[in-house]
Amino acid sequence: MGQAPRNKPKRLGEKLLQIREALGLSQREMAERLAERTGFKITHKHVSNYERDRVEPFLETTLAYARLANVEMNEIVDDDLDLNPRGLIDYQNLTK
Repeated sequence: MGQAPRNKPKRLGEKLLQIREALGLSQREMAERLAERTGFKITHKHVSNYERDRVEPFLETTLAYARLANVEMNEIVDDDLDLNPRGLIDYQNLTK
């Protein structure tokens, strides 16, 4: 018997966009940072598709988003949680 497909987080794309914008990165710059952290070939088109909920990123890519933004992974994938703005602010201060 097959398994039912798992539910994709409904707010995933929205949160990934929020992270990228909070970091002040273009889609191309975000793709470069994600590729460096994951070792995957990630282009700006991938980032666009993630943000538009057309494609769900691999687990490693989602983890890279969390680490880049200094937020907990569950904040990204749990629709009941909002991103912790403190983590995003802390990261922005580190990059200035």
